[in-house]
Amino acid sequence: MKRSNRTLAAAILMAFFVTGLFAQSTTASRIDMGDQRPETRPADVQKPVKLETVERDVAEALSLIEEHHFNGRNTDYNALFKSAIDSMLHTLDPHSNYFDAKEFRQFQTNQNSKYFGIGATIGDLRDKKGKVVATYIKSTFKNAPANRAGLLYGDKIVEVNGQSMLGKPYYTVRDFLRGPKGTAAVVVVERNGTGIRETVEIVRDGVSTPSIPEAYMLRPGVGYIAMTVGFNRTTFNEFNAAMKELKSLGMERLVLDLRGNGGGLVNQAFWVANTFLSDGQAIFTQKGRSQGRPQTYSSDNSNPDRTPLVILVNGSTASASEILAGALQDHDRALIVGENSFGKGLVQNPFPLEYGSMLLLTIAKYETPSGRLIQKDYSNGNLYDYYTNGGSFEDSEKPRQRQKGPESRTDSGRIVYGGGGIAPDVEIPTPRITGARGRVQQKLTDPIFSYALKLAAGDVRGFESYAVTKPVVYEYDIKPDDYPVSESLLSNFVKYAVSQYGFDAKQVRRESEFVKRMLRTELITAAFGSQTSFQVYNEYDPQLQRSLDLFPQAQQLNRLSKETFNVEAASKN
Repeated sequence: MKRSNRTLAAAILMAFFVTGLFAQSTTASRIDMGDQRPETRPADVQKPVKLETVERDVAEALSLIEEHHFNGRNTDYNALFKSAIDSMLHTLDPHSNYFDAKEFRQFQTNQNSKYFGIGATIGDLRDKKGKVVATYIKSTFKNAPANRAGLLYGDKIVEVNGQSMLGKPYYTVRDFLRGPKGTAAVVVVERNGTGIRETVEIVRDGVSTPSIPEAYMLRPGVGYIAMTVGFNRTTFNEFNAAMKELKSLGMERLVLDLRGNGGGLVNQAFWVANTFLSDGQAIFTQKGRSQGRPQTYSSDNSNPDRTPLVILVNGSTASASEILAGALQDHDRALIVGENSFGKGLVQNPFPLEYGSMLLLTIAKYETPSGRLIQKDYSNGNLYDYYTNGGSFEDSEKPRQRQKGPESRTDSGRIVYGGGGIAPDVEIPTPRITGARGRVQQKLTDPIFSYALKLAAGDVRGFESYAVTKPVVYEYDIKPDDYPVSESLLSNFVKYAVSQYGFDAKQVRRESEFVKRMLRTELITAAFGSQTSFQVYNEYDPQLQRSLDLFPQAQQLNRLSKETFNVEAASKN
């Protein structure tokens, strides 16, 4: 017989309270050993609490909540379970987490680089008061159901399965469009430019979400791979295919972008590192409770790729991506550029529970080949400080501080530090703007999108050539003359933002670079898809553009790493 909700809640909450008691006991013992005060009297020492007592007390507390709390009859047990277990886990470390059944299914979907839906990116449009007007199709993915159904940039989503979507934000509309494979989404769309409404029945299917959104030639001889999403089950295969394609186009140097990559499956990061390292070179060491002793994972590549390599990192580069960057830095195989990475060096393993939920539990720590611990300090238990480095989410102008832990050395003897992520070899700060400017730019996104819809429909007099009349051309490398935002087009937009959204012309002019970038991004998205539109961002990216001047250093490191390895190999023989 299944236990009642109240009893089950008590059992789960019991674990939280018992963990808290153990933590208090350990802390008290540690303090007593460290000071010189009189010894604690036996009468003051708390006796161990029996589990039965804790379960009884928690069950009684839940009963009182149900009977006397003003909202007790509407107790959400799932939320209560989740908050209790999360609190318990976060007393252990910042990255152990509890996933309820819905979150666990999403976790599995993310790892498989696939979800079930129609395969389109969407975005909502707000009026000048900030109220959502409607949600629109921005792009479809190649061979996805939405692409096969003929949906295009600017199609307004009016209904899904008989329910109106007008005025609903994009994330609500997204949930209506997603669903089990093989089920139908009957979508009413209003075509951009004509206003004609059409009903389209789309059968949901698996939609690939690549972990490498873009790979192309930045300039002759220089390839670029955006490994910015995370390490999923398909990452290494995507990376391998990208490398082959870029080499066929004449790539001699490579920029590997790990900015924003929060990690994922470590084995995928291992195989990417293995591509560039020689047989026997360590990639990472795992130290955990289950192995009994540290376990080192080394390359088994007898013919490593010697392409000069620059790796971009920032404060959101974490976990498996730090393992990759750290391994290539320790072996002098890549020049690390950007800002200090996040500092997550803990290993999580999923443990499925009853009712479809899951514990993601930390089981070990990672070290780089030189013995650096990637993980930053979390001993004060403050999660907010942990994720903001003691700052504020609003403090956009504050650069990340390098954290210097114990000193280590790379293969060639260069000094590197542990205890706080991966510090770049060449530091290039992330461009930052004030909060005030950020709010202005956020407000400008609506007139920009609205104006782009008119441009794509050919409805802006004098700029009819900007109309997007052909189906999306996928896997395209954009050129300077693809939808350029000229001064005359910018001036026309300024008038539109003033007349339709009430902006001050001077205010818009101050953000002219942002406007040009975003307008071109929208038009490139309409013509070539959302993935290709990342190329527009790269044109305005100072970290990426400055990194291109650093290849002489990357080539020098490449030669150094080869010479060092050859010397070590000769000494072993």
